Amino acid sequence: MKAWDIIILISVLLVLSVVSLFIGPMPIRNIFAMSYQEHIVMFAARVPRLITIIVSGMGMSICGLIMQSLTRNRFVSPTTAGTMDGARLGVLVSMLVMGSANLFWRTFFAFAFTLLTTLVFIKMLERIKYKNVIFVPLVGIMYGNILASITMFFAYRHDLVQNVSTWLIGDFSGVLRGRFEMIYISIPLVILTYIYANKFVIAGMGEDFAKNLGLNYRLTMNIGLCIVSIIASIVLLTVGIIPFLGLIIPNLVSIFWGDNLRKTLPYTAAGGAIFLLVCDIIGRLIIHPFEVPINLTVGIIGGAIFLWLLLRKKTHG
Repeated sequence: MKAWDIIILISVLLVLSVVSLFIGPMPIRNIFAMSYQEHIVMFAARVPRLITIIVSGMGMSICGLIMQSLTRNRFVSPTTAGTMDGARLGVLVSMLVMGSANLFWRTFFAFAFTLLTTLVFIKMLERIKYKNVIFVPLVGIMYGNILASITMFFAYRHDLVQNVSTWLIGDFSGVLRGRFEMIYISIPLVILTYIYANKFVIAGMGEDFAKNLGLNYRLTMNIGLCIVSIIASIVLLTVGIIPFLGLIIPNLVSIFWGDNLRKTLPYTAAGGAIFLLVCDIIGRLIIHPFEVPINLTVGIIGGAIFLWLLLRKKTHG
C-alpha cells in the first residue's frame, strides 16, 4: 500500500466533510460561536447526514468489491445483480405480512430477501456457460427488473405504490438524529471484509480451486453474501437506493491501485465516501437552498463513468 496515496485520500475526505457541514439553507459561519438553533441544525441534521454519507459510501463500494471478487466479474454490483431490488421487495413483504411493520421487521425482511435474491443470482451465474464480462451484468439487470416488476405489481394490488416508490429515491435530506444510527452496523462488517479479503479472492476462483487450497468454499461465500446483504439492506432502509456506487468505485480503484482485494480495500472505502460526498455537495449547490436527491446526481455522474468503463473495457479487451 502506498502510504501517501491513502493519506491524500483521507485528507480529501476530511476537507469535503468540513465543506459538507457548512452547506445548507441555514448558514453557519462560526462553529465555535453557534446559536442554539444553529447547534441543533449542526448536530441533529448535518453531522448525522455526514456520517451517513461516509458510511454508506464506504459500505456500498465494499459491497461491490466483494461481489466482483466472488463472481470474478468487474461489472457485478448490488445494483446490477438484483440485490437492491430484492431488499425493496423485502420491505414490501414486511408491509404486507406485518402491517405497519416496525424497523426491526423491515430490516429482517429486507436482509432476508436481499440474501435470497443475491444467492439466486450467484446460482444463476453457476449455470451460465457464456460468462462474458458484459453479458453477466445484463442478466443481473434483467433479473433485477423482474424483481422490481413483482414488487410494483403487489404494491399496486395493495395500494402501496407510493410507499414502495420512496425506497427508490436515494435521499439524505431525511437523515436526522435518531433515524440514522442503524448505519453504524456497517462499520464492523467493513472490518470483517478486511479479515476475509484473501478468502473472498480464493473463493472467486471457483469451488474446486478453493477446496484444493483447503478453503471452506460455502462458508466463505455465505459470509460474503451476508455482508453484502446486511449493508445493502441497511443503506436502503436509511437513505434508499444509490445506483452505480458499488460498480464504478472498485473499477476505478483497480485501474490505479491494482486488484489485490486486501490492499485496495482502504482505497475503495475512501473512494466511495469521497465520491458520494462530492455528489451530495453538487446536489446541494445546484439549486441552493434546495437540493437534488443523491440518486439523481450519482446516477448522472456514475452513469457517465460506467459508460467510460465499458468503452475502456472494449478498447483494452
